[in-house]
Order: sequence, then structure tokens, then C-alpha cells
Amino acid sequence: MPTGSCLCGAVTFTVAGALPPPDACHCSQCRKQSGHVWASTDVPRGALTISGEDRLTWFQSSPRVRRGFCATCGSILFWDPPGRASIAIAMGAFDAPTGTQLHMHIFTADKGDYYDLSDGLPQRP
Repeated sequence: MPTGSCLCGAVTFTVAGALPPPDACHCSQCRKQSGHVWASTDVPRGALTISGEDRLTWFQSSPRVRRGFCATCGSILFWDPPGRASIAIAMGAFDAPTGTQLHMHIFTADKGDYYDLSDGLPQRP
């Protein structure tokens, strides 16, 4: 069962089942919040168990999406489109091994001009 946490450990989580292949988002919102690229995996809501929810703060980053982070250490953990059957979890928050590999890049038309994508993975503009 995959597990993970924020940097300080105030928020922890477990996912029932194997993790789906993650993607790397290059949109300006993800880059501004994460400092570079947001790599995450989408898991069914029912498969996610969160401990320390009282330490979780939500930021409404757009009319359709909120982003969850630890109120103590600021670790960015979740990308949540309420009403959708899944929620995205930051790959960097998982304990190793994750048992999965990055499978694509998304919003590449909005990527930063300071890096190139040359890993050969599929790209969605």
C-alpha cells in the first residue's frame, strides 16, 4: 500500500492499490506553486486515506480546482477537482518505492522557457 507525507509529517496518507502512472504538468499554475514541474498521479477518492486533515489547507486556484498543502511546512500534496472521481497526489510526497514511472507531459505549450523536454515521453500541449 503506497504511503506518503508532507515534509514535517503532520499530514500523512495511504493509497489502497497500485499507483497509476503519473504525469508531469507544465502549466503556469503548477510551475508557480511547485517551483518547477508538478508530477502527480490520479487516484480514486475512495482509495485515499488522509491523516492530519486538520493540518491540511486548501487553496482555490481556479473555479474548478483546489490545491491542498500542509499548513505547517507548506508541502504541496494534492490537486483536487471537486466532483471528479479522482484526486491527484504529488509524486514527491510518496515514500519510495512508488512502483510506477512517469508516462507523459501535459500542458507543454505553457512550459517554462528555461528547460527542454527530451526524455521521449508523449507530450500533450
